[in-house]
Amino acid sequence: MTKDLSSLIALGLFLLYAVAFVCVYRVLLTYRTAPGAIAWIMGLLGAPYVTVPLFLFFGRNRFSGYVRARRMGDQSLQPLFDRFESQNSAIPLPSYDASDQGPFSDDLLVLSRLARQPFTTGNQCTVLRDGEATFQALFEAMESAARYILLEFYIVRSDRVGQRIKSILQRKLAEGVEVWFLYDDIGSFSLSRNYFSELVKAGARVASFGNGNVRRRRFQINFRNHRKLLICDGNIGFVGGINLGDEYLGTAMGQEPWRDTHCRIQGPAVLGLQLAWLEDWNWASDELPELDWPMAAPPAGEQDVLILPANPADSHETGTLFFLNCINNARERIWIASPYFVPDLQILNALELACLRGVDVRILIPEKSDNQMIRLAAYSYLVQASRAGIGIYQYQQGFMHQKVVLVDIRYAAIGTANLDNRSMRLNFEITALSTAAAFVTDIENMLLEDLKACRLMTARDYRDRSLAFRIGCRAVRLLAPLL
Repeated sequence: MTKDLSSLIALGLFLLYAVAFVCVYRVLLTYRTAPGAIAWIMGLLGAPYVTVPLFLFFGRNRFSGYVRARRMGDQSLQPLFDRFESQNSAIPLPSYDASDQGPFSDDLLVLSRLARQPFTTGNQCTVLRDGEATFQALFEAMESAARYILLEFYIVRSDRVGQRIKSILQRKLAEGVEVWFLYDDIGSFSLSRNYFSELVKAGARVASFGNGNVRRRRFQINFRNHRKLLICDGNIGFVGGINLGDEYLGTAMGQEPWRDTHCRIQGPAVLGLQLAWLEDWNWASDELPELDWPMAAPPAGEQDVLILPANPADSHETGTLFFLNCINNARERIWIASPYFVPDLQILNALELACLRGVDVRILIPEKSDNQMIRLAAYSYLVQASRAGIGIYQYQQGFMHQKVVLVDIRYAAIGTANLDNRSMRLNFEITALSTAAAFVTDIENMLLEDLKACRLMTARDYRDRSLAFRIGCRAVRLLAPLL
C-alpha cells in the first residue's frame, strides 16, 4: 500500500468519524426515546460506514423543513385559522381555569387544543364501510363540484379506480372546475408520471409532497404524507384509510378486497380538512390557492366534529398524545382497529392501565398483511397483552386496513393513523372525531360485525410457535422505531 493511498484512507476514516460524531451530537440534542438514541449512537460509533447513511436518511424525527415553512406560511394561514375559530359554528373553548367547561369533557378539550382547531357544530358525518361505498361517494362528490376539487392521497394507482378518478377530473377541468392534486411520491412511487402529466395538460395543479424544492427536502425521505383527503367546494369532504386503488374493491390481481373505512363530512368541519390540506399544499408548492372560507356554512346536520391533523412538525407529539388521551380517559371501553400494531412502551402501558381500571380493551389487527415485518412484530406483544387482559383480535377475511377508535359511548374517530411509531412520530396523519350518538353507534355496530370475522389471539399463538419464529418476532420488534 502506497503512502498516498494510506493517507487517503486515513483522511476518509477521519471524515467519516467526524460526520458520525456530528450525528451523535444530533441524536443527543433531539432524541425522543432513550433506547432509540442508544441504538443510533452504538451504530454510529461502531459501524459508521453503514449507520451514517442510514441516519442521514432515516434518523431525523423532526421535519425541520416543514417547521420552517410553517413559520413562514402561518403568517398567511393564521388569519384563516382565526376566521375558522370565530365562525358561528365553532364551539369556543373555555380556559383551563374556567369553572364552566361547556359541552365537552376535559379529554375532548385537550384534543381540540392539540388539533389547533375548534369543534364545530352543524355537521353530518357518514360512515363509509368499504371501498365500494367510498369510491361511489367520492365519484359523486367530484361530479357535483362547481368551483374546485382538492385531493391529497398517499397512494395513487393507475388502475381502474385511478383511471376513473382521472377521467372525472379531466371532465370537471373542461367545465371550468379548478383541481389541485397533492400526492406522496414514496407511497405512489410505482405510478407512471404520465398519469399526472395528463392532468396537468388538462389544467390541474399537481404537487408531490417529497419532491420539488430539493434543497429544502434533502435527507427527509423518512417523512411521508399518509393523509387521504378529498374536499369539494369547501362544503363536502372525505377522510379515512382508503387510498386510490383497486385493492379496496378486490379487483387488483384477483386478491381479496381490503377491509377499510372512510368518512364523508358535510358542514363547517370540512374547513378543518381544508386548512390541513392548504398547509400541506403550501409546503409542497410554495403557493396558497384562493379558496372559499364561508363564515358559517348552512347546517348539514347536528354533529359536533373535530378535525385533528398530526405531523412531525408539531410542537407536541400529536399522534402519540391523541392515542394516549383516548386510552387514558376511557372508562368502559376502548376499541381500536389498526392494520399495524407496533405500540411503544407508553402506549402499551396505557392499554394495561385501562384494563386494570376495568375497561374493555380490544385491538383489531389483520391476519393477512401487506407488511410481514409488522405482522411478525405484533406477535411479540401477545404474552404481555394476554397477561394484562388486552384483547387482540385478528381479522380473518382479507386485509383489514381501517384506522378507527371507539371510546365508551362518548365519541369515535376515523382517520389515517396507525398504532405504530411511524404514525405517531413520522407521518403526516389526520383524524375526524365525532361525539354524535348516531355516529358512535354506527362505528360500534361496524366493529361488532368486524369482530365476528375475527379470532381472539392468546399467548399460545406466540409460545407454541417455533423458537426461530419467536426469535424473529422479537428481533423485528427491535426495529419498531423504523417500521
